Amino acid sequence: MITRLLIVDDDPEITSALSRGLALHGYETETENRADLALDRLRTGGFSGAIIDVMLGADSGLDLVRSARLAGITVPILMLSALSDVEQRTAGLEAGANDYVVKPFTFDELVARLKVQEIRVRAAQPQPARMDGRTRMLSSPAGEVTLTEREYALLALLVENPGTPLSRGAIFDALWAEDSGNENVVDVYIGYLRRKLAEVDFGFEIKTIRSKGFCLEGIAPGFSHGNQDHGLHLS
Repeated sequence: MITRLLIVDDDPEITSALSRGLALHGYETETENRADLALDRLRTGGFSGAIIDVMLGADSGLDLVRSARLAGITVPILMLSALSDVEQRTAGLEAGANDYVVKPFTFDELVARLKVQEIRVRAAQPQPARMDGRTRMLSSPAGEVTLTEREYALLALLVENPGTPLSRGAIFDALWAEDSGNENVVDVYIGYLRRKLAEVDFGFEIKTIRSKGFCLEGIAPGFSHGNQDHGLHLS
């Protein structure tokens, strides 16, 4: 979501009007009138979008956008300008802007263009895989695999303990304590799971943390159609 915007314009009346108008539509804004200071603030992060005027006194909004993109800043940027010819609009987009808004404009138009960028940001974000407790299906936009009951329980255990490497012994006690056998069964089922995870891009993998155990790396799957609390949380 685009919620916090940096407005870059050297005209205080324009920045004030933009801030007030966008606040009425639920946006939090901050303002800057110099390109170098604006770039520093964008570099520090915390903004989910920017509105930049093409002319910033002695500075160039186009140069600011180029510098921001070269610095790895990927937030949506809308450029404002009184210049409406095709060459100017093209220059703004080629500099790295996501959209180009010609003055004068209405707030309805500006907010509509921001909403379009929000949709594009959401669409570009990877969607987490899903675990179906009824069918034991692990699915993602890239495909799906069916897990056995024990594979599902093992994956659920790792998902429900995010950021915590689980030792072989802890996993064994949670899933196999009532069965005969030894802790080697954990390695066997970790291997089974890894082979199935390799079939489809699910956005995560099982990592081995030396001397600590196993944990998920990446975007952990969510649960659907079934009780996500399997009673497998470990302290």
